[in-house]
Amino acid sequence: MRRRFFVQQFNGNAAVIEGDAAHHLGHVLRAQPGQLYELSDGTSAWLARIETVARNRVEFALLEQLAAPQRGVETTLLLSIVKFDAFEWAIEKAAELGVSRIVPLAADRSEKGLLAAAMKRSQRWQKILLESSQQSRRLRVPLLDDSAKPAQAFAAQSAEVRLLLSERSDAPSIRKALGRVIDASSASPATAALAIGPEGGWTYDELASARSCGFQEASLGQLILRTETAVIAALSSLNFGLSPE
Repeated sequence: MRRRFFVQQFNGNAAVIEGDAAHHLGHVLRAQPGQLYELSDGTSAWLARIETVARNRVEFALLEQLAAPQRGVETTLLLSIVKFDAFEWAIEKAAELGVSRIVPLAADRSEKGLLAAAMKRSQRWQKILLESSQQSRRLRVPLLDDSAKPAQAFAAQSAEVRLLLSERSDAPSIRKALGRVIDASSASPATAALAIGPEGGWTYDELASARSCGFQEASLGQLILRTETAVIAALSSLNFGLSPE
């Protein structure tokens, strides 16, 4: 299977990769003129042939436009900041599962030291999302917002489906919560927002804020999952429940 890389733009029938990506192509993958790769500018994807390889620049000729995958539900993941190894693993898998936007949440029960250090991690997180998107052959890289307090992030959401994972015993299963939304809608939802709390759970004020912004609580069952496990389980359920038949 051919590797995919992202470019800033296509220039007629040509494209250029520069910087770290070009270095990776030339020095790690040992790219040579004549080899074929897939390129995407976030809007369309092309099969491309390498024309020249320089130290930090690789030039391509575009050969054939590739079919774009059918656009599914545009999903925003509101993910509370947890220990960075878990958070970074979670956003990598979220990109593979097709999320459109990630909003890191500075939740009340997030560790204060992590929140202070998170501001310096944005560039690393962007790189993780880029590499994960290339590996899964996405058309575009998910957007990464600045970190926000939950109340601010909840209020900014206007998605048709808004779910918040909850550990409360009376929270409906995510399947039931999705069913209620779908039954109440006259058309298949095109947008969704999923909020996942920190390891200590949501505070009462955060739950109240989410409800006031139209979020429905949903449960993944009686077992207590790690944040990164909950991301995969919830996004998989969301993708399955909202996919067109």
